[in-house]
Amino acid sequence: MFDFVRKHTRILQGLLVLLIVPSFVLVGVQSYSKFMDDDGVVAKVAGKDITQTEWDQAQRRMAERVRAQQPETDPSAFDKPEFKKQVLDSLVREYVLSVAARDLNLRAPDARLVRMFAADQQYAFLRNPDGSLNKDLLQAQGMTAAQFAERLRLDMSVNQVLGGVAATGLASTVSNREAVDALFQVREVQWMKFEPKNYVAQLNPTADQLKAFYNSPANAKDFQVPEKADVQYVLLDLDTLKARVSVPEDELRRSYKDNIARFTQPEERRASHILVKAEKSAPAAQRQAAQAKAEQLLAQVKKDPAQFAELAKKNSDDPGSAVNGGDLDFFGRGAMAKPFEDAVFSLKQGEVSGVVETDYGYHIITVTGVRGGQPQPFEVARPQIEDEARKQLAQRQYAEAAESFTNKVYEQPDSLKPVADELKLPVQTATDVLRNPGAKDQGPLSNPRLLEALFDATNRAKARNTEAIEVGPNKLVSARILKYTPASKPPFEQVQAQVRDRWIAAESFKAARQDADQKLALWKQSPDKAQLPAPVQMSRRLVFSQPPAVLDSALRVPEKQLPAWTVVDIGAEGTALLKINKVLPLQITPQEIQETENQFGGYWAKAEADAYYQSLKKKYKVEFLNNGKKVMEEEPKAVETQKTASAS
Repeated sequence: MFDFVRKHTRILQGLLVLLIVPSFVLVGVQSYSKFMDDDGVVAKVAGKDITQTEWDQAQRRMAERVRAQQPETDPSAFDKPEFKKQVLDSLVREYVLSVAARDLNLRAPDARLVRMFAADQQYAFLRNPDGSLNKDLLQAQGMTAAQFAERLRLDMSVNQVLGGVAATGLASTVSNREAVDALFQVREVQWMKFEPKNYVAQLNPTADQLKAFYNSPANAKDFQVPEKADVQYVLLDLDTLKARVSVPEDELRRSYKDNIARFTQPEERRASHILVKAEKSAPAAQRQAAQAKAEQLLAQVKKDPAQFAELAKKNSDDPGSAVNGGDLDFFGRGAMAKPFEDAVFSLKQGEVSGVVETDYGYHIITVTGVRGGQPQPFEVARPQIEDEARKQLAQRQYAEAAESFTNKVYEQPDSLKPVADELKLPVQTATDVLRNPGAKDQGPLSNPRLLEALFDATNRAKARNTEAIEVGPNKLVSARILKYTPASKPPFEQVQAQVRDRWIAAESFKAARQDADQKLALWKQSPDKAQLPAPVQMSRRLVFSQPPAVLDSALRVPEKQLPAWTVVDIGAEGTALLKINKVLPLQITPQEIQETENQFGGYWAKAEADAYYQSLKKKYKVEFLNNGKKVMEEEPKAVETQKTASAS
């Protein structure tokens, strides 16, 4: 729908004039402006408005960042309330901390900005080789140098607001001790598992029991066949366009010539050296003596070059290479000191340099190998050049094709043939497409947003095309239903075997739990009759073979209640019966205590920073309005649904 709006601006401008002008006449310019302003605000911070436009732009920026880092991310994720809430939360946080930074007079000086830009790796992509700001790259992102500096200053100031609180967060000794105990405490536990499979043989359901189980509302969904449809769809993607385009041979050769450096492996040299060490700061006499020694060694090398390695082993002051006869292996330009590099790359293989002076002392160098420096032949580089050229051409065509695709499936909603014919795309079919595919791979028809539109009551009833929906990077799909099959519950006779399996599974779990409860009552009353395995040690810092629910249950019982008995469900494995005997003496090293306290201190500092932020939100009267309020209120419902599902 939004794509249609973008593509038919002129038509809609006329409609807007017809709609807006009477509104001005009826309610007045001032009232109309006020109405539009209020309606476009999604949140307020200290009286400042966060508009729908700001929120939309922030969502786009976030989506672009996610796509850049994770190209295979499902585009429908950006339409979900969770994503929108996260972005709005971030916007509000930025506003709150900006106002707080202003009130606290926190403003980073220019010198600090320069240091941060030079040192922080997250800005490395914006730095030129000489460390200066890459203004062209910045401009490509729609930002000037001044705007970037202010953005950087704001980030630093905002970080100071919470950073000061976090840096002073100190956990009490009692809290630290409790954290250490929770992690390192070891308990002696006896436990046994009651597995459902051991109770299956004693179960033999009657026909009436199975029918009652089948007819129970609680089990209705277990036997329901999900709704599905036979679907027709058209896919426009970059690969399809790429397969069609061709690049003239002369353009490929011109690209090869213009980018010859890309297809040339940088030249590398393998060299060996003998170093007579004399630091640049050493006295002149010491350096002169070192140079004289180097001249003597050079004379010996020239007299018998074959003894270079032996002389290096005995005389070189570079311990790393001396043991290997002075060998430094292959290296490229920029890896060594400039005088050393210049000498190496001026020699031919097998030649020996004169005495070369660097800040480290005096070197005698020989080149033992040369590789790289020659471009790949055109025939070798051709596939890569052609693939890149075709991809670029396809990318240019995709924008135009996507616009045509979007318009055509909307303007002619009763058939996909017009768009397929116009763009020369195949009309594809898929059978038994599920509305909720779960783990089933339905290719592009697995996209939640596409499925929602496809199974929409109106589209489904009239077999209309869906709007063009992005199901992946540079992938648009429109689909329509050919045959719809609603969800249904098959007759009992048809699923009787399945009903029996589910009844057995459910009853075997009950039997396992009942057995565990009975033994708990008996053994708790008469401990001498207990038939529990030998005790084991359980602790949160150690990994054992017991299920997590068993460990959690064993450690949750208050120490004052020990020894204690309990029964816990362990999911598919059945039920577990535990006897927690006692807490064993704590065994922990001073280093472990220190590490744990440091880690806990970090958590405490974060909690204090979060608490301070919440107080700032109250101070600056954060308020969510309109769409902002709606999306913020959707989260508790989603959480509640999740909790209910988990409990079930």
